[in-house]
Amino acid sequence: MSTFSKRDAKIYNKFRTAFQWAACHIFFGTFIKLMYDYNVEGKENIPDEDKFIVAANHISGRDPFLLPFALDLPIAFMAKEELFEKFFSRTLMDFCGAFAVRRDKVEVSTIKTALNIKNTKWMLGLFPQGTRDSGDRIEKITKGFASFAKATKTAILPVAIIGADQKPKWFGSPKLTVKVGKLIPYSDNIEEMMQKWCQTMSELTGKEYVLV
Repeated sequence: MSTFSKRDAKIYNKFRTAFQWAACHIFFGTFIKLMYDYNVEGKENIPDEDKFIVAANHISGRDPFLLPFALDLPIAFMAKEELFEKFFSRTLMDFCGAFAVRRDKVEVSTIKTALNIKNTKWMLGLFPQGTRDSGDRIEKITKGFASFAKATKTAILPVAIIGADQKPKWFGSPKLTVKVGKLIPYSDNIEEMMQKWCQTMSELTGKEYVLV
């Protein structure tokens, strides 16, 4: 599993960039456009030059494929190590640039991979909720994404996914909206970055966020 947890910058090459683009834009993107009333808002908030961490809410298994398509960016996602146990999912995760992480703790290899990604044309992608949550509140937030922003001195781009958890239909397609918020500058204050992300996500999704 260590092969997929510590990733060198050189693996984020033209092959994986092309593979992720094809998987997310041609195959997945076509499916989304056919089956959903799809829309992206706030793309003007995506910086042209700066490196940033894509931090989004997590409401469906489609999210890691939806975000590279919606933002039109190569994004390397952290994925639970269980997804690398079986051949098909391991191959798909590998070719799409994802890397394995342990849920119980952040390993040194994970930090090194995040730093390596910063030296490529890819963006690091994280789901601060850790697991899927389509409830009515912004909650169960882990501090890991803000810790990575601090460690890599990288800003955070908050992205809200709305409707991806709805079952697709041929007729009366459900709405699927991706909303991009304004960039959150990195800071040495992890709590402050975390709260700014939560507040932004509350504004974008309309879900309640209770400050704790």
